[in-house]
Amino acid sequence: MEKNVSLKIKNLVKMYGKKVAVNDISLELKGGDIFGFIGPNGAGKTTTIKCIAGLLDFEKGSISINGMDNKKFDVNLKRSFGYIPDTPYLYDKLTGREFLFFVGRLYGMEKEEIEKRIDEFSKKLEFKDYMDLKTEEYSHGMKQRIIITSCFLHSPDIFLIDEPLVGLDPKSSRIVKDLFKEFSKTNRILFISTHTLSLAEEICNKIGIMDKGKLVYFGSIENLKENLKKSNLEELFLEITKDGL
Repeated sequence: MEKNVSLKIKNLVKMYGKKVAVNDISLELKGGDIFGFIGPNGAGKTTTIKCIAGLLDFEKGSISINGMDNKKFDVNLKRSFGYIPDTPYLYDKLTGREFLFFVGRLYGMEKEEIEKRIDEFSKKLEFKDYMDLKTEEYSHGMKQRIIITSCFLHSPDIFLIDEPLVGLDPKSSRIVKDLFKEFSKTNRILFISTHTLSLAEEICNKIGIMDKGKLVYFGSIENLKENLKKSNLEELFLEITKDGL
């Protein structure tokens, strides 16, 4: 029986002091969805992702991952998602291989499985020759490849991805996009926050547009184009975030 993979956000409110960063947003995703989360800087995208990941508490609302409340610490729940932050953070004195082993063991993976997955992704993302260098020697793009691998390593149900293509060359970007599509076909959810509108338009079946802490659109790009009579996502985005819906 196929697992019921789901992400449900209901009336989420997150505040920093008196500032409302995320203002009463609700959305629901299921396995197979690639969701593009877009909006201007400061719109509340990264804050929302950190709330989903359990890195930030929130004032109101609820977040459910595979039917489990994310406010209740549960090891299986934590293992059900992978997280790629907007800035790749690695331990400088570890090699890429050591860092990935560290992450794999945190998720309870066996040594043989970690080795297999590292070999698979080091070939796909073309960093095999850099695996045994300390990460302090890596370029930004190379660090991003390691972080992406650390997210994919344990085959989570839900991928929380904040700006995945920053620092990647065109070839690596294409490889990552193909990986996203591949994982979505296996009953996974990819929740992708991005400023790269072409990425959302190319691979996402659903999008959400954030503006000033509010989710001003949630649905398909096709429906949005039809409603606003625009031909591409850039025009739609500029129209919606100008004054809100």
